[in-house]
Amino acid sequence: MKHYEKLLALGCVTRSQLEQVTGSPSAADWLCREYQRKGYMERIKRNLYAVISLETGQCVANRYQIASHISDDAVVSYHSAFEYYGYANQVFYEVQVTSVSRFRAFNYDGITYRHIGQRIEDGVLELPNGIRVTSLERTVIDSINLFEKTGGLEELLRCLALIPTLDEKGLIACLSEYDSGILYQKAGYVLSHFAEAMGLSQSFFESCAAHIPKGKNYFYDYGQDFVWHEKWKLYAPADLMQLISKGVTDYDAI
Repeated sequence: MKHYEKLLALGCVTRSQLEQVTGSPSAADWLCREYQRKGYMERIKRNLYAVISLETGQCVANRYQIASHISDDAVVSYHSAFEYYGYANQVFYEVQVTSVSRFRAFNYDGITYRHIGQRIEDGVLELPNGIRVTSLERTVIDSINLFEKTGGLEELLRCLALIPTLDEKGLIACLSEYDSGILYQKAGYVLSHFAEAMGLSQSFFESCAAHIPKGKNYFYDYGQDFVWHEKWKLYAPADLMQLISKGVTDYDAI
């Protein structure tokens, strides 16, 4: 039990952390087998283990700590980051994890952990509790970019409606790293509906508009009854916010 308190403080541990705690690979092997046999730990996936509370019999780590330990560069992202910040309309039984290193989706304790490829590097917060999560500004830009696969448009709008303020410099930094004219276009269009509530300035939207690509684009591929928005040079819903009240009937989230 001399190592248990150290492991308990970590909540969940990788194989390399076990070796650091025990001092050698062989000692880590023995401890892993012994603690699993006694119910002090249980396997989450290959090379990742949950530390079990002797009082409750449950994993000490929460879903966000587990996600952050999947790999050295794993980051809680997209809708899961909204959930972490408390700005999600719904709580999913899935944690979306961004990393360069790939992993197959797996289930632990009723939660599915799903990999999403990394598109930009900056905008990651490393917290004292062992959680790595995208900044709120990066979460917003990431989610606008990939809303079709991370919860759907209606859920994205409901999440945005809960956010009291955003840092414009953080938003521009993420957009700049993406370096996508279409994403500037879509971000400007979407966030213009929340400008007053979030305190976004006219200069932010002018920056977005300055990067609009030539030609005519569609907000998403499967839209019906789109109208032309001259300011954003974009075919999109006539009244985006109405989608929250009536539900998205012309788009099914993937």
